[in-house]
Amino acid sequence: MVHVRDKGLVVLTGCEHAGIVNIVRHAKRVTGIDRLYAVLGGLHLRSGEVIPRTVAALAAEQPAVIVPAHCTSWRAQHALAADLRDAFYANSVGSRFEL
Repeated sequence: MVHVRDKGLVVLTGCEHAGIVNIVRHAKRVTGIDRLYAVLGGLHLRSGEVIPRTVAALAAEQPAVIVPAHCTSWRAQHALAADLRDAFYANSVGSRFEL
């Protein structure tokens, strides 16, 4: 995690088996920073009811940027893109994100 001054927390993940919502909540507790600015990385979302629950919890955090990566299924990416339309950025080889 990184704190970007005047923007909030950036959470960078690999393949977070603990769940992105748990990681975001932990990051906020550890840092004392309440604003989530961005989430980038593998979200370990494949299928099932965990997708809409996770998308709803992330939407409640109102991140400005969400960039799902390698272990996030197409189903999960489409759900994130639909519910977090202004924050969603597609990720692919060679993508670059400036925060």
